[in-house]
Amino acid sequence: MKTVLTIAGSDSGGGAGIQADIKTMTMNGVFAASAVTALTAQNTVGVQGIYEVTPAFLELQMESVFSDLRPDAVKIGMVSSAPLVEAIAGKLREYRAERIVVDPVMVATSGARLIAPEAVETLCSRLFPLADVLTPTIPEAEVLCGEQIETAADMEKAAAEIGEKYNCAVLLKGGHARNDANDLLWAGGKLRWFYGRRIDNPNTHGTGCTLSSAIAANLAKGFDMAQAVERAKDYVSSALAYGLDKGAGSGPMAHNFALTGRFAEEAPGI
Repeated sequence: MKTVLTIAGSDSGGGAGIQADIKTMTMNGVFAASAVTALTAQNTVGVQGIYEVTPAFLELQMESVFSDLRPDAVKIGMVSSAPLVEAIAGKLREYRAERIVVDPVMVATSGARLIAPEAVETLCSRLFPLADVLTPTIPEAEVLCGEQIETAADMEKAAAEIGEKYNCAVLLKGGHARNDANDLLWAGGKLRWFYGRRIDNPNTHGTGCTLSSAIAANLAKGFDMAQAVERAKDYVSSALAYGLDKGAGSGPMAHNFALTGRFAEEAPGI
């Protein structure tokens, strides 16, 4: 099996963060390793508290994984402070990490802010240049490009600007758009739309974590960027369409193991 390292925060509710990443990677047929950036007291309705690890301990976690398991891809999620961003960037360079997916988590689905304002600049200057692909939401892309995004043309312009600035692919997620769930990939100077239907399901906690983890898993398995995105979007759509309802837990992203079909078939031992 290929190995993917997730570097992100822990979600005590189990629907997002490290917990969602591990479930998603497992169901997409890769071995999941982790380096925890922070503990959160969190559920589907909000973030009640954040407790960061030290930069030195985060570096130690990454060293433990890279020196033994050597990840085939890396997914980076919640990183709440500049020193932690610096620690991650330093270790990725040291170990020459490959296939890096950065989900620039700034605001939780509930609206809670997950990163210090001063850390955003460090994230952009130190981590984004190492990425193979960034996966911002529309609000996050507005922060990164400094412009309001309302139309499909706005999305195309923003994705191109961000991709050219950081020399990487950009998957601009359309889940915050009003009438659709269409995502836009900018890669190598080319734009490609991935069309999706908006699924009537309020349990969307952890969808961003799940999508970026699925992309990393598929990149690790050798799929190119467009294929990895397509497969990841298919996976998330399936989780939303067939996941358990909120009464059974913390939303569909927490119930990846309930999925059947080719995703389960690709997860040996499940």
